[in-house]
Amino acid sequence: MGKNFSYFRKLKIILETIKFAHTIFALPFAFIGAILAQRGIPSIYKIFWILVAMIGARSGAMATNRIFDYRFDKENPRTKNWPLVKGEITFGFLILFTIVSYSLFVFASYKLNKLCFYLSFPVICILSFYSLTKRFTEFSHLFLGFAISLAPVGAWIAVKGEIDWQPFLISLAVMFWIAGFDVFYALQDMEFDKKIGLHSIPAKYGVKKSLFITKVFHSIMFACLIYMIPVFKLGVIFTTGVIITGAFLLYEHSLVKENDLSKIDKAFFTANGYISITLFIATLIDIILLQS
Repeated sequence: MGKNFSYFRKLKIILETIKFAHTIFALPFAFIGAILAQRGIPSIYKIFWILVAMIGARSGAMATNRIFDYRFDKENPRTKNWPLVKGEITFGFLILFTIVSYSLFVFASYKLNKLCFYLSFPVICILSFYSLTKRFTEFSHLFLGFAISLAPVGAWIAVKGEIDWQPFLISLAVMFWIAGFDVFYALQDMEFDKKIGLHSIPAKYGVKKSLFITKVFHSIMFACLIYMIPVFKLGVIFTTGVIITGAFLLYEHSLVKENDLSKIDKAFFTANGYISITLFIATLIDIILLQS
């Protein structure tokens, strides 16, 4: 019983370290790419290995992020109680976890098709490089968005075995969506980033301009979603999902004000979780109805 408790505690710690709950942001978009590539529901085989690839890639990326950012996390009041900083897990364990996670991603890519396998290696480089971008550019938010936006393209390739231009439209929407809410998130560390010399849009431009930039990013995202309708020949259900997404974006922006940043977590987790799930369900139902 004691050993089982210890294993569960370690699992909880590692899931907390890699922010596993945040997978809800990217995973639905990966399956949107797969559904649109298939014009229906992919095989169980494809779904399983896409899921494994996503878990491996994201876990490896987040673990790498914690390793690279350790010295900053140690000094940041917001992150000083994170597991690696507190010593609840070791560097050695996290490095091993990263290697295993990325290996799982590569293996899952191999099981999907050769093109996925070949592309898995540059994708690992992109995912790992994100953590370094905040050291030299305030547009690290866009690079994070770009890294996560590879998910729908990867899922499309997993299904079709080839690269087409259409999934990059989904990726563009994801990129600006992620970048926008990452700017929100970075508002919490604005003063710390200035002090320590890290780059972010809030640290360079301040709260007011940062909030305007997030509006621009999310407007681009919404425009991409609208453009997806004719490109993928989608119908009224997806269109409704896009409208609901627009409402969630407006709600998200209403929560974060120049003189009140207390609801950032609510905007970050709640609204964005609803957005990804709404678009996934809308895409799935729309495609099923169009095929029937």
